[in-house]
Amino acid sequence: MTRRSCAIYATGIVCALLLVVGIALLVAQVFPALMQNILKKEIILKEGSRVFDSWKNPPPPVYMQYFFFNVTNPEEFLAGKKPVVTQVGPYTYREYRPKVNVTFVENGKKVSAFIPKTFIFRPDLSVGNPEDDFVTTVNIPAIAVMNKVEGSFWMTPLVAGMMRSNGAGIFMTRSVHEILWGFKDPLLSSLQRMKPEIEEYFGLMYMKNGSLDDQFVFLTGEDSYMDYTRIDSWNGKSQLSWWTSSESNMINGTDGSTFHPLLKKDECLYIFSSDLCRSIHVTFLKDVEVKGIPAYRFAPPRDVLASSAENPANAGFCLPAGNCLGTGVLKVSICRKDAPVVISFPHFYMADEKYVKAIEGMSPNQEDHETYLDLNPTTGIPVRASKRAQINIILKRITGFSTTKLLNTTIFPVMFLNESVVIDDASAAKVKKLLLVSTLVSNFPLLIIGLGVVMLVIFIVLIVRAQKKTIAKDDTAYTPVSYKQEDPTETDQNESIKNGSHITMSSLPAEKS
Repeated sequence: MTRRSCAIYATGIVCALLLVVGIALLVAQVFPALMQNILKKEIILKEGSRVFDSWKNPPPPVYMQYFFFNVTNPEEFLAGKKPVVTQVGPYTYREYRPKVNVTFVENGKKVSAFIPKTFIFRPDLSVGNPEDDFVTTVNIPAIAVMNKVEGSFWMTPLVAGMMRSNGAGIFMTRSVHEILWGFKDPLLSSLQRMKPEIEEYFGLMYMKNGSLDDQFVFLTGEDSYMDYTRIDSWNGKSQLSWWTSSESNMINGTDGSTFHPLLKKDECLYIFSSDLCRSIHVTFLKDVEVKGIPAYRFAPPRDVLASSAENPANAGFCLPAGNCLGTGVLKVSICRKDAPVVISFPHFYMADEKYVKAIEGMSPNQEDHETYLDLNPTTGIPVRASKRAQINIILKRITGFSTTKLLNTTIFPVMFLNESVVIDDASAAKVKKLLLVSTLVSNFPLLIIGLGVVMLVIFIVLIVRAQKKTIAKDDTAYTPVSYKQEDPTETDQNESIKNGSHITMSSLPAEKS
C-alpha cells in the first residue's frame, strides 16, 4: 500500500469518527447539559462565588425618578367638578442599595441581610430643584386623620376644629423636597399633644433614606438553582398577615434584583415588594437585546391588579372582605397606618377606564408607564429594568367635615415613581464573555461535526484525485514500435533466411571469341 493510499484511508477514518462522535454528542445534548450544570453550581450565594460580590453590592447604577401631579383647580374640585392635574418631574436621585449585616445561616443554605437605600439628588437628570419647586397636592396627613376619626362623636368635631385653626384643608402646597422627605405637619403636631405616639412629621419617603427597616432572609440556591435568592422571610415573617386569604399573604419570589439562571419563556416569575405590601408575578412579553446581550422581557399582566370579578384569586386583597375596587388599583391602607392609600401603575395604566376619565390630565401608555424586567435567560441577570408605581389617595365625603360634602368619590393621583437600572459596560462585558464561553461549550458537538464535514470534503478530493491519476496511467500504457522503414531487399533476404539455405547464381560475363 502506497503512502498516498494510507493518507486517504486515514482521512476517511478520521472523518467518520468525527461525524459519528459529533452527531452522537449533539443528540445526547451532553455539552449543553454540562454547561447548565456548571451554571447551576456557580450561581450560588456563597463567599468567593462569581455572583456573591455583585449580589451584595450591585454595580449597575439605579436611578429613582419622582413625578408629581400638580392640582390646578382645587377649589373647583371641592365644588364637585372634575379635577385637573399636570405632571411635574422628574426629580431624579441616584439610589445606592448595598446589602449590610450579611450573615449565612443553616450551613450556607440561607443568607440574612438588611437592604438600606440611600438617595443622592442628581440635578443634571432633573427638571428643577426639589427645595425650590412647589406642588399643590392632596393633604395626605389631614385625609388620613379625617378617615381615622370618622364616626367618632367627640374626635370628629375636635379634629375639624384643629384643621380650621391650623388652616389645614383637603389640599396643601409644599415643596417637592418636603413632600418626599418629610415636614412637620401642624395637624399632626396638635394631635401629638394628646397622643404622644403620633408621629408629627410626614413625607412619602420620610425616614427611608439610609434606614435599616427591612431584613430579608434569602435562599442561597445551595439545594436547588431554582431557589437562588428566593425570599424565605421578611422582617421575621414567612408570610404576611394583612390580607384575607393565605394565597394573598404568601411571600413569593425574589426582591426583583436577581433571578435564577436558565430562565424559560413559559415561566411565571414572582417578586415580593414591600412597597406594594404583597407579591406580584410577571410573564414573558417579548425578546429584546441590551448592549449586545439577549434578554427576555417580563412584565406584570393585567390580572395582577385585576378586580376579583375578573380574577377571583385577587379577592383576598379586598379589605374589608368583599369590598373590592376595580381593575388596576389596589388599596393598601392595611399596611399604611390605615391611610386611604391606593397603588396603581402610572396614569392608571391597565386600569378601568373610569379611573382615567375621572382625572383630567391622565394619558396612560405602555412605553412610559409599564413595569418591566429584561432578563438574560442564561444567567437570570437583569440587564435592564423599570419599576413604576403610582400613589393615589381616596377622596370622598367624610361625615362631620363640611369641606368634603360636595366631593365625588375619586381615586386621586399624588405621585408616581420610576425606579430604573441598565447594566453597566463592565458588567455587560463580563456577561457577554460568559455567554460566549457558554455558547462555545454548548455548541462543541457542532464544531466537531463541522470539522468532520471539512475532513469529508478533503477525503472526497483525495479520492477524486487518486481516481484521475489511475485513469491517466491507463491511457498512457504502450508497446515499443520501430518507425524505421524496412528495405524490401532486406525483407526478402530475411524471409529467405527464415526459410533455410539459399544459393544464388550470378551471370558471368560472355567469353571472347
